[in-house]
Amino acid sequence: MKRLKYLFAAAALCLLLPLSGCGGAPSLLQYNADGTVAMPQEGEKVAVMTVKGFGEIVIRLFPEQAPKTVENFTTLAEQGYYDGLTFHRVVKDFMIQGGDPRGDGTGGKSAFGGAFEDEFSDSLYNFTGAVSMANAGPNTNGSQYFINEGSSSPISEEYFAAVVNYNKNQRGYGRESFDPAVKELYGKVGGNPLLDGAHSVFGQVVEGMDVLHAVASVPTHDNPDTGEQGSVPDEEIIVESIRIEAYHAG
Repeated sequence: MKRLKYLFAAAALCLLLPLSGCGGAPSLLQYNADGTVAMPQEGEKVAVMTVKGFGEIVIRLFPEQAPKTVENFTTLAEQGYYDGLTFHRVVKDFMIQGGDPRGDGTGGKSAFGGAFEDEFSDSLYNFTGAVSMANAGPNTNGSQYFINEGSSSPISEEYFAAVVNYNKNQRGYGRESFDPAVKELYGKVGGNPLLDGAHSVFGQVVEGMDVLHAVASVPTHDNPDTGEQGSVPDEEIIVESIRIEAYHAG
């Protein structure tokens, strides 16, 4: 079986140059223009993830922009599918990945039985805290998901250009342009632009960002199967449960 992972070779091309301010913003849903997270409305459906020994992560969901992806995640959560599974892949300054009953990146199934199609929106991006689907290529979504941590280093114009070039000339899919306002927001909040247009964003962490960073910072070792450096947690990180419930501030 294919191992679900991400292509991030272009990350090494980041030259760490600051971004400049700009306007013409698209309708971005995850963050406000000042870089503060956009909270759910009172009573809106959210996912509450309990990570053993770390705490809770509250995830705002985007059913209008990613209806099938949200349905898949919420259905599996309500069935208890995710309870007791682990974050089997943890890469500091990149992401934490879970949702695989095998615990090695090769397993899982969707709520629909087979793989389902990607859902991309110009309103959602892989900013820090974004929750997205792991996959083995276009339209291969199952149960695995990841939460972006993203580097704390500034994201340069050269990096965005490298991502676009990589998508067009090597990968063959992914975003082929970035709105200036999206670039500016990435500069404020961080994230992984290379994953945009390749992995469906369907949620955003609105509470528990400290939990995300704590999980992403656990000691890791190299994966002997893939050769990926520093991606396997030294100890199991267990998701005790994911509850779907109405959001109430405070």
